[in-house]
Amino acid sequence: MSASFASALSAARDAAAPQHYPKGTLYVVATPIGNLADMTLRALHVLELVDAVACEDTRHTQSLLRAYGIDRPGAQLLAVHQHNEAEAATQVIERLQRGERIAYASDAGTPAVSDPGARLVRAVQAAGLRVVPLPGASSVTTLLSVAGVTQQAGQPSGFVFAGFLPTKAGERDSAVQALAGEARAVILLEAPHRIEDLAKALAVLGPRLVTLGRELTKQFEEVATVPAQDLAGWLAAQPQRTRGEFAVLIHPPEAVATDDGEALRVLQLLLAELPLKTAVRLCADITGGAKNELYQQALTLKRGQDSED
Repeated sequence: MSASFASALSAARDAAAPQHYPKGTLYVVATPIGNLADMTLRALHVLELVDAVACEDTRHTQSLLRAYGIDRPGAQLLAVHQHNEAEAATQVIERLQRGERIAYASDAGTPAVSDPGARLVRAVQAAGLRVVPLPGASSVTTLLSVAGVTQQAGQPSGFVFAGFLPTKAGERDSAVQALAGEARAVILLEAPHRIEDLAKALAVLGPRLVTLGRELTKQFEEVATVPAQDLAGWLAAQPQRTRGEFAVLIHPPEAVATDDGEALRVLQLLLAELPLKTAVRLCADITGGAKNELYQQALTLKRGQDSED
């Protein structure tokens, strides 16, 4: 046990033990995304209480449990990851049907959010068994809370979670083009060896703001907001900026400023007759409007037209 967490398990027992934990239940447990102090008291108690812990990586989870003073034999750790999730669910269901309590934890954060867990949960529910969530850390909501996203007048509220974009360049570029027309904030996840490629792909968004969270909750955490067109340069400015795990938030597009709606009127007329990029280029030439802003507005208009068809 880490000395700094010597009293955590005792506190977890005091705070959470009086609550009800039914048998034959799968407990979906969120774990820290970096900072071990972010583990909840209820999660600690459940991880100690259950008959077995299903997990994405048994070695990683064993180390995590030992940090808090929970030492389980290897037989009580069940490997449930993206390559065996459907098959492993059968074993978990059999144990639940015998009345056991099983916890599921992915390597970091909340399971089933770009991590394994969704297939397991669905299978357990389909078997008529109970699933109980234990909320906690998530890189998605962590980044969103410090990005300063505000709702634009006339724009929809909320955000879209897109997870990891395709790894192939063409497919990734197509995905970015599709997301460019989204009026809400968009959250992505990315690995260190692909973050520079993602930054280059996002450059087509021009001045649209992007907030990047690197190594969230860890010692070298960094959060920065820059225009999408400058993100690749920002990463290249310092070598350490490409290291670590990333969450990336694309801010909603700024509303296009127009004089008496003239640019918007011209854009609508051109879009009715011409391809999107041609309409944007001509509208910028005619009205003097900013091409990047007109492009975002054109995507919004096209999306509205498509939804009406």
